[in-house]
Amino acid sequence: MRLVFAAAFMLCGACATRQAPLPPIPAEVRAWQDAVDWDEAGDEAVDLLAEYLKIDTSNPPGGEFEGAMYLAAQLDRDDIPWKTYEIAPGRTSIVGRLAAKDPTAPPLCLVSHIDVVPADAAEWPEESGPFSGVIDEEGMLWGRGALDMKGLGTAELQVMALLKRLDAPLRRDVLLVAVADEEVNNLGMIQLVEDHWDDLNCAYVINEGAYGVVDALFEGQTVHAISVGEKGALWLEVIARGEPGHGSTPLPDTAIDRLRQAMARIDERTAKPDWHPMMMELLANVGNHRGGFSGGVLRRPAMVKSLARGKILANPLTRASLTTTFNLTGLQGAEGFNVVPHRAVARYDIRLQPEVTAEEVVAEIEELVAGIPTIEVKVARTFGGAVSEWRGDPVYEAIASHAIDGRPDAVAGPFLSIGFTDSIFARHKGARAYGYAPFVIDRELLETMHGHRERIPVDQVREGARRLFGIVVQTAVDVAQAPPSAPAKGRAVAPVLMPHEEPAAAPSDEGPPQDASDDPASPSQD
Repeated sequence: MRLVFAAAFMLCGACATRQAPLPPIPAEVRAWQDAVDWDEAGDEAVDLLAEYLKIDTSNPPGGEFEGAMYLAAQLDRDDIPWKTYEIAPGRTSIVGRLAAKDPTAPPLCLVSHIDVVPADAAEWPEESGPFSGVIDEEGMLWGRGALDMKGLGTAELQVMALLKRLDAPLRRDVLLVAVADEEVNNLGMIQLVEDHWDDLNCAYVINEGAYGVVDALFEGQTVHAISVGEKGALWLEVIARGEPGHGSTPLPDTAIDRLRQAMARIDERTAKPDWHPMMMELLANVGNHRGGFSGGVLRRPAMVKSLARGKILANPLTRASLTTTFNLTGLQGAEGFNVVPHRAVARYDIRLQPEVTAEEVVAEIEELVAGIPTIEVKVARTFGGAVSEWRGDPVYEAIASHAIDGRPDAVAGPFLSIGFTDSIFARHKGARAYGYAPFVIDRELLETMHGHRERIPVDQVREGARRLFGIVVQTAVDVAQAPPSAPAKGRAVAPVLMPHEEPAAAPSDEGPPQDASDDPASPSQD
């Protein structure tokens, strides 16, 4: 068998995918990175995140106002103008802006969301609960949102502050965009995109989407996946109806029986992988870095689809990236232990490959359940996926270069995010959006996102801020101008503002109004 593999390997040699090396980080960019006192700036980033994690912005119900005011207070420290947008009472997004004096390129938007998913404090350690912001003896910073996504939001905030303290000569405006309601209905980003896009006009978006993951595919190798596209979403209900009855008398063909038949047919569907170019490039990059026989297989698309297919599809993350996924997320209909309900419902979260439409999937489900009486397929919400061009793009290349800089164990490549983020709405406006949180974590930590015991290594908070600063400098600063000789240092973190307190007034000589209530055109005046 090994001889067969070896023969196939040699025959496919001409088919190998060979990637051009990433461009080196310019010396001028490194000079700007070196203009920061990273001991102090790193400590400041840790303090910023620790305080941010103490603010409960669980969604539902939301309550992002206090989180937005915390960010406003930090922007005020460095005289960075900001503006808020309200989607509902107590639910606020905020946009801070560093304006280029003579912009030669459209804006770069650093996007995050303020809300976090709810957390059950009883499932967390007593000394490091979901809103504790505690650093344990192992150097882990605990709190809901440490990974999703107050950690990246803090790094973006710190980058804004450092650019201002260095008086960096910007080639384009740099915006901090922190929105409400990403975790449920995306209303914060939808509001900005639909009603205020002319104010943002983001050419590029850096947002959540992927991390550097240790031992992601091979032991000893860290893969920095950069999300260049996202799957679409189709949330639907499969509804069955039947005659109600008493629980003491089993009856045939009830609503529950019909629903179970429908669910069984849906479960039996075969998921066909879509070997899209971004995934093949990521695997090729991993193979080039890995070397050896395994690396050679990953560099050859034909061999990936044959020899490596089983292993790739056995990994839940890579399988989800390659297929349209159906996930049963809830059942409804129970009325009591002794009542056979007249209606039973199964809820599905379906994530669509970018080229797959909701109409195609609904038609497939209707065909699968055909012949089962009373079955109804009802769509709750849907939108299509989208992909940003990454090949040859300078912002993508800057992210990839800085991701692996100084890390011989690391490799970077494009990735299709298995979830969706607020980037999807910016992509539909023409922005190129890349999802990358500049932190290196292992699988165990990755699994705490939306789960219990969410936390992030303190050293990655520091390193993430430094890495993101380099990316933004390379893509937004005129690095031909030398940085100042005095290093930018950290500052004390401003206190959390309570909802009844007023934020300090920011400069009014430039930039947008400080609060939506001061702007006649703001959404709060509609």
